[in-house]
Order: sequence, then structure tokens, then C-alpha cells
Amino acid sequence: MNKFVRVALVAAAACSVYGQAAPDSLNLMPLPKEVSVGSGSVPITGAFTVSASGPGAQDGRVQRAIPRLVARMVRQTGIPMPKPTPANDTEAVLQIVVAETGHDGPQKLGDNERYSLTVADAHIKLAADTPLGVLRGMETLLQLVRQTPYAPGVTPGFSVPNVVIQDEPRFPWRGLSFDVSRHFMPVETVKRELDGMAAVKLNVLHWHLSDDEGFRVESKKFPKLQELGSDGMFYTQDQIRDVLAYAADRGIRIVPEFDMPGHSSAFLAAYPELGSGPGPFHVVHDHEEEPSLVMDPTKESTYEFLDSFIDEMTSLFPDEYFHVGGDEVSPKKWTGTPHIRAFMEAHKMANTTQLQAYFSKRILDIVTTHGKHMVGWDEILNPDLPKTAVIHSWRGQQSLWSAAKDGYQGILSANYYLDLSYPASFHYSIDPMKAPGTPSGGAVGKGPAPGTPANLTPEQAKLILGGEAAMWEELASVEMIDARLWPRMAAIAERFWSPESTTDVASMYRRMNATSEWLEWLGLNHRSNPELMRQRLAGPYPVAPLDTLASLVEPTKGYSRHAQKYGIFSTLNRLSFAIPSESDTARDFRNAVDEYLADNHKGGERLQMNLAAWGQAAKDVRPMLTNQSVLAENLPVADGVETLCQIGRQALSYMSGGSAPPDWKKNAKAKIEPYVDKRFGDLLIQIAPAIKKLVEAVPGN
Repeated sequence: MNKFVRVALVAAAACSVYGQAAPDSLNLMPLPKEVSVGSGSVPITGAFTVSASGPGAQDGRVQRAIPRLVARMVRQTGIPMPKPTPANDTEAVLQIVVAETGHDGPQKLGDNERYSLTVADAHIKLAADTPLGVLRGMETLLQLVRQTPYAPGVTPGFSVPNVVIQDEPRFPWRGLSFDVSRHFMPVETVKRELDGMAAVKLNVLHWHLSDDEGFRVESKKFPKLQELGSDGMFYTQDQIRDVLAYAADRGIRIVPEFDMPGHSSAFLAAYPELGSGPGPFHVVHDHEEEPSLVMDPTKESTYEFLDSFIDEMTSLFPDEYFHVGGDEVSPKKWTGTPHIRAFMEAHKMANTTQLQAYFSKRILDIVTTHGKHMVGWDEILNPDLPKTAVIHSWRGQQSLWSAAKDGYQGILSANYYLDLSYPASFHYSIDPMKAPGTPSGGAVGKGPAPGTPANLTPEQAKLILGGEAAMWEELASVEMIDARLWPRMAAIAERFWSPESTTDVASMYRRMNATSEWLEWLGLNHRSNPELMRQRLAGPYPVAPLDTLASLVEPTKGYSRHAQKYGIFSTLNRLSFAIPSESDTARDFRNAVDEYLADNHKGGERLQMNLAAWGQAAKDVRPMLTNQSVLAENLPVADGVETLCQIGRQALSYMSGGSAPPDWKKNAKAKIEPYVDKRFGDLLIQIAPAIKKLVEAVPGN
């Protein structure tokens, strides 16, 4: 019996003493597999000490993680602590036990990540089979640090509540697909997101490094790729190695993606001989530009180039998986070229789907030769593709399940696209193993009802490796990238890590809000940067009215904003870029209105106060909107908020005992209709649906 199992048995026995499952007050996210809470806590003081023992204790990841943990604890508590000197000390406050040394070489898919955490008797015991499990347990421990609740005789300060936790992930592949081609993200930004990913136990950064808008890695074999295909924005190979080491220390694999044969304008700008026609080629800067051509799959020279290129990149990136894209190849890019049509006829290919299958098979052979497993988007799937390929689904669960039924491993990104600004509840409702449910009848933000389980055999189900959130960056620059990722990505991380039964949306939002604050202590700027951006928009005016207005709106959803034709050098400084993707204020208001209507009109005074304050802010913000040129487009938003607040207050007064005048309801509906689910520039006024509910609930015609 290994040491982890022994610790687990001891902890399991303690559960009967500790009681029931953890309350939301622990604010853990992702929610662990098993949590039991006891009375009391372990204080965190300046005498905090750490010991590490067991065969895996000297692993570099563990040794380097200990000082990081202490530094973060200092930051979270404000308590100075000496530099930790790990030792086998049974008196240490935090005692880490690592039962195994782990394998040599880079982290692999399916590596053991389980851990146990027991807080009791003035000590914290973190036990894991492997160093990787220790890293996951450390994040849970840091989430548990809190200010000690006040009670007579209690010493003020910080502590960790007595708990017993047994935890391990549901899926082995839990990632973020991170596009740095549309908008280049510097090394410090990538590292910051890696910190956030590690904090919520994500373990794969799928680094989208080439597209029509840019090629982002230094190639020593083919230097024109960065010279002509990057606009000077790329990572040197030394920087790549630095990021790889940084990620490995945090238990995160990095899977590179170089998109081919489509999305390849940056390749062709550097090496036009790869193209399916004569060009000219250039990097795409404006969204309305349609790439002229794609790679030519009929020329042997294309595969000779890609063989040499893939050899270089697989040597640079140590992970066993290599992503080749393969998505969105327009048939006319090939059928419009005579020699490609002739090739298809000679090889009896009935359509370009078969031609892409030919290309995918050739690339898989190259990737396999260089010791990697090929990953590609749905479009690479065809009956002749070897089962060693991994299918990355952006088209939905049915596509993922179809691949599993055919014997392919797969990962899901469909409906996890953070760039489309859907609420956390929507992403939270998507499960790799279930079809999406029907929308619930409750307030917006409560999420769909449970979906239909996948009709897979147990063996087929094992082929579903997990999933990835996706961030395509047509509409995200460095200063707002954190706000586009966080805190919603924590909800997706919980879907991948926590048990399938973890579906309580209200609990998710409560814990996600606490996690959002905690992530700021880690160094993410998803809350602070939008505040600074709004200060920039306000200029010499007091920013408070603009902040209030901004709290009631959200960016438009889906691909509707792409109609604005933003490019990689477009200015992204409007109000829609300076707000979160989801409004906590508007969601709370919608839920409060539901409770008011369901509970005999209790809580109307609070709703009245909110509406009065918002209506006043809509008036106060007008001088700013009138005189600040970038904000002038938002005057209709202020009009809408003022109108909605006035009608909402009237509706509340009529429901509290007054009598609505004849035709009031009809006129009120007509006034609010232009604001319900209607866009104003790039914005939606998200209190409008709740105001509509109030109006409809007023008695009378």
C-alpha cells in the first residue's frame, strides 16, 4: 500500500468525525471531490514553517513551489514570514508528503494529480502520490486561507479551517486554447495566465501560435517566418523555453498549434511557394480581408518544408502532443486552381474533403515520425485517418462523440469560447459527456436544465479526454485579456475537474466571485484593468457615474461584434472593451426581481433604491458622454437606463398598493421594448429583461 493510500484511509476515517460536505463559505473552486469540515482552525502566523518528506520531496517542482506558496500566503495575509527552508520536520505547520518521485521527462497526459489535505491539531498535512498532486493541493490550501472569524477570546489574524479533503480530477485534459496570433501577447502576459490556470487546476495551455494574422515563434530553419510573417511580434526560442519551464513548474503542459493547411497566410507571406496559387501573399491585418489562398496539398515540396519545420518545432516543444489545426479550409481555395483540380482527378478524389483527408494523413505521418501524437480540429476526421490522432471538437458534443464511437480520442471546446462573452452559467452547463439542456425558466444566469448523457459505451467514454476553454483574440488586447478570461474560466475549470454532479449554479457564482478576488492577489488584473480603462474614458470627469452605468451593461454576445470588422491593429478602447463579459449587478438584479415576484413582493424597497441610484447615475453621466468623444456613442444607453429605471420604479409602486393608470401597462411595454435584448453599439442593457418582468406583473390591462 503506497503512502497516499494510507493517508487517504486515515482521512476517510476522519470524515465521520468532521461531518458533512463543505459549505459554500469555503469558497473552493474547483470544488474538490470530497470535503468534510470540522470545528476549529490552524492559525497562520509569522512562524509558519514547511517540511517536505517522502521519495518525491526533493523533486524540483516541489522545492520551487514551497517558496512560491509562502510568498503568496504573505501576500494574502500581510504577515511577514521567513524564507522557507524545507526540511523533514514533524513539527512544521505545513507537512508535505510525496510518496513517489514521478517519471523522468516532461509531464504527460494522465499523470497522477490526486492529493489529500488534512487540517487538524495545529498542523496541515498535504499528501500526494506525485509532485504534481502536491501542486494541486497547494492551490486548494491557499484558497482556504481566510481571516479568522471574530469571536470573544479569538486572536485576530488569519487561519485555515479544519478540513479533510480528498481530491482528484474528473478529466485528464483540462486546458485553455490561447490565441496569440490575432493579438500578440507578451511573455509576461502568458506567464500571468499560466499562474491563473494553475490556481484553478487547469493543466494544458494549447498555444495557438500561427494564423492568417501572424506567425509567433522564431524559426532558425525558416527565419522568414518571423521576419515576414509576424510584424515583428514573435517569441524567440529562448523565450519559448523560459515559458515552457515556467509552465512545467506549475504542472501545466504546453501543446503548440501551427494551423495548416488553412489559416496559413503568415506561412505564405514568408514562403509563397507553399501556396495553392501564385499570390501575392501578406499577413492579414483587417478582419474583412479574406485570405486569398491556402497551402498546396498536391506538391511534394510542401511536405518537405513541413517535415523540416515540424522537426524543428517538435524539438522545441517537449509535449507528446502537437496540434496542426486543420479547420475552415474553403473548398474554392483549391478548386479554383487548375493543377489542384488535375491532381484530384488523377487521384480519383471526388471533393476537397478527400483532398484534405489526404493532406491530414500526410501530416499525421510526419508528426508521428517526429515522435508526437497529432491533434487537429474536427475537419481532419475521415475514415482513413489513423486512430492515433486526437480530434479537437469546436462544432459540438455530437462531433466529439461521433469521433469516440469511431475509436478516436477527443477534447471539447464547443461552447467554451470565452471570447463570445456568454455568461459563466452557460459555459458551466456544458459537459463533455452530456448534450446541452434546454434553457431554464428562471432568471438569466441560472443556466440550462441538465442535458442528455452521451450514448457511449464505457470504453468509448474513456476516449473523451476532457476539454479546453478557448480565447480567440480578434477582440482582446493585452490590457483587457485578463477580463475576457477571468473569472469565467474558473467555472469551466470546475466543469473539467469536479465531479459530474457539481451543477449548482447559485453556488458556482458565489464561489466564483470569491475566487475572482483571490485571483487578483495572485496578480491577475481582470478587475483592476477595466477600472483603469474606464478612468481613461472619463478623463476629467468623476468616474463613479460611468462605473455605475457600466455595471448594468454587457458586451453583445456571439459573433455579432465581429461585424464591426476589427483588425489586429484596431483601437479597442470603447466602453464595451472596458467592462466584464458578464455583469454581476445585472444578474443579481434579475434574480432579485424573480425573488420579489415569487415571494409576495418582499424586498421592493431595495429594488426601488437600486433603480433610483441607477437612474440618477444615468443623469449624472450625461456631461461626460456629451463631451468625451469616445463615449458619445453611449448616450442612447444612458437614455435607456434612465427610462427603464423610471418605469421599473413605477411598476414597483403600483404593485405595492398603488393603482396603475389606464393604458399605463401598454405604454410602459412600448417604452421598454426598444431596450430588451437590443444592442446599442456593442452593448446590451442587461437590466431590461427584469424591468419587463416587473411591468408584466403589474395588475390591470
